[in-house]
Amino acid sequence: MRKQLTQKIVPIVLSIAMLVVAGCSSNASNSGNATGEGGSGVPIVKVFKSHMGIGSMPAPDDPHVKYIADQTGVQYELITTPPGSEPSEYLNLMIASDELPDILRPIGGVEQTLIQQGGALPLDELLPEYAPHVWESIPQEAWDIVRSASPDGKIYYVPKVFLVPERAPLIRKDWLDKVGMEMPTTVDEYVEVLKAFRDKDPNGNGKADELPTSGREFGRWMDHLFAMYGVAMWEGYPEWDEYDGKIQYAGTTDNMREAIKFIRMLYVEKLLDNETFLNKGEVWQAKINNNLVGSWYHLPANVRDRYNAMLTQAPDAYIAAMPLPKADGFEAFVTQKSMGEPEWMIPAAKQDNAANALKLLDFFYNPENDEFVRFGLEGEQHEVQDGRKVILPPADNKPLALGMKNLTTADDMNKRIEETYPEDQQQMVKDMFVVSTADARQIAGDGLPASVYEGFPDIQSHKLFQEVLTKIVIGELPLEAYDEYVKKWNASGGEVVTQRVQEWYEKVKK
Repeated sequence: MRKQLTQKIVPIVLSIAMLVVAGCSSNASNSGNATGEGGSGVPIVKVFKSHMGIGSMPAPDDPHVKYIADQTGVQYELITTPPGSEPSEYLNLMIASDELPDILRPIGGVEQTLIQQGGALPLDELLPEYAPHVWESIPQEAWDIVRSASPDGKIYYVPKVFLVPERAPLIRKDWLDKVGMEMPTTVDEYVEVLKAFRDKDPNGNGKADELPTSGREFGRWMDHLFAMYGVAMWEGYPEWDEYDGKIQYAGTTDNMREAIKFIRMLYVEKLLDNETFLNKGEVWQAKINNNLVGSWYHLPANVRDRYNAMLTQAPDAYIAAMPLPKADGFEAFVTQKSMGEPEWMIPAAKQDNAANALKLLDFFYNPENDEFVRFGLEGEQHEVQDGRKVILPPADNKPLALGMKNLTTADDMNKRIEETYPEDQQQMVKDMFVVSTADARQIAGDGLPASVYEGFPDIQSHKLFQEVLTKIVIGELPLEAYDEYVKKWNASGGEVVTQRVQEWYEKVKK
């Protein structure tokens, strides 16, 4: 049986007429120069991405930009959200104001709005011709999932494919050693570990400042606490998975009720950071980096900079993946979404520049360019130390590295670890993937099209769930409020959405 994926969306008002006008105006304004050109006559491709890291926007004369242009005949122009803006709202405004990029990474479910209203370009014939490495490297199963997300069965986006678990419960192994405890195997043992982290000063600074475990506002990025109770979660959003023999929203299950009860207890006992529901992402990350958090949930592949920051205060710090502790009566698992999540799409209004956009994308999927994709240029993104390439740390005054590939196999990940981590850190990270892979399970909702949420914005945004979770955990509502929330969720469109999801799942299974 094949499993699929959930996408969360924020609905936008987008008319077919607006997209048609956008397409006409694009064609008219580019008459004789449909692609748009840089000063050297090289076609320009505007690439929209959000959630960029530290760094400045690369200018046309940036060596990284120029190298890609030399290799592809296309100039990569990166576009992203202004500081402080909400990414999905900003993308929606770009579309509504006819400021369309040539290729975009969809967020907030915009891909389904564009597909349904004729604003997305079908890629079935274009991919083999202009992006053969993309076409051939993505598994057929992933393309089938993409087709299942469109009413006409066409390919409207390039999917993300991640064939190893991306996320894992992490724990400070050095803290375990300092409090004289083993890796917990049950929920009760995990609670005892958290109490020791709280009471026995494992960071060694003489202060009672340890946060045994922590999360972020809206209950995000603490998926390990839900996973112990068999709840499918993705960065704090409940997903769709099989419960009682049929696909259901994990946010309304008995499993979720028990998980919230458990998390509420951790909060009361100050085993969960009591600022969790106030923590912005950067604040949460700073607490981890500054040697204050003992157990958390994040990305093993991205641990390098965080670990190095940790080492400045704790030279013996060691991060391990924690096998999920077992709760009686529940099947613990780490949620895995491997394929089908929208990664790149081209607006129909930009079809005249689609060939160039796909040529640019194909450059990053070409195995011959793997080393450049990982390391960039010497002196810009990496330096050579003792004959080995070492990636330079990001900085506000350094241009962002340009990338577009989001396809990872186990071999890719091992190579990435070996080529981008110091030798003394490589085994630590590889061991994390061994543990997380053993606990990971691809969920039934992997590949679920966001169109199932049409007409029900509160269901799409998980607003109802986040509200009841927060209020129960901090004590503003009793646990019994969860049962009322489930009734409200069903009455507010949950029953309709569930029916749509179950119909989609039956079609996919066939």
